[in-house]
Amino acid sequence: MSLSFQVPDRKRVRFLMNTDAKNEADDQYAIVHALLTPQFIHKGIIAAHFGTGRTMESMEESYAEAKHVLSLMGDMGNVPVYKGARKALSDEHTPVVSEGAEAIIREALSDDPHRLFVVFLGPLTDLAAAYLMEPRIEDRLTAIWIGGGSYPNGEMEFNLSNDIHAANVVMNSRIPLWQVPRNVYGMMRVSLAELACRVKPHGEIGKYLFEQLIRFNDENADGWPRGESWSLGDSPAISLIMDDHEFGYEMKPAPRITADMHYVHHQSERLIRVYRHVDARYTLEDMYAKLELFARRQ
Repeated sequence: MSLSFQVPDRKRVRFLMNTDAKNEADDQYAIVHALLTPQFIHKGIIAAHFGTGRTMESMEESYAEAKHVLSLMGDMGNVPVYKGARKALSDEHTPVVSEGAEAIIREALSDDPHRLFVVFLGPLTDLAAAYLMEPRIEDRLTAIWIGGGSYPNGEMEFNLSNDIHAANVVMNSRIPLWQVPRNVYGMMRVSLAELACRVKPHGEIGKYLFEQLIRFNDENADGWPRGESWSLGDSPAISLIMDDHEFGYEMKPAPRITADMHYVHHQSERLIRVYRHVDARYTLEDMYAKLELFARRQ
């Protein structure tokens, strides 16, 4: 389905998304934004676990939620969904084999000339597993991770907490990594009134995106979310591929991460891209516009 413009094939990229979709209510926005982005050649969605704090079936719940979101997207939802690891790595040497890890390997080793991006909206379990299973992938993809604490010291951060071993595997690899840490993805603030005006009116999927977020807000009354605001923190995984914010990041030595999620700066050779800024206006307005165009054409 065209959104009134096309992207030249030579400028398109292959895109795999790894999402803990049932953890909160913002992954769904990133999924839809990605599906509506014509620059992306969609190679699949991988359902990620989100620990055992609320459920013992978190990956399965993410899988079901991703399938449901796709079902609301008509022809735009014709994307394969893979099951990722059911749990975190037990150490830094033993992969958890899954459909998702195998999909990453298969796509990375493909001879397709389009650049491959694999984005992670939760833990890095499936990327670490894929690398441990097949180290040749490390120079054949670019990974974007929404996760980790702020620099230089680190801190408690939910996505990282769900697999510290996996994060260390990736940090210790040569996989090109763009990290969007907690203090940066938190910049993606929206109000519920904004979402009611800019998302809810746009078709069945707009209504679902808004209402599932409201339900989550209502069900979690312990001080977070705040009540009238939200952070769509996963959305930079989409917009940074469209425009990589060349002045918004620094190249930093990949840290070693401790059990309490602090960064240990122990080397200077392995560099990763760490974002210090994301353009919330650009990201959100692009998503709103694509939702509106999609709803008009349905």
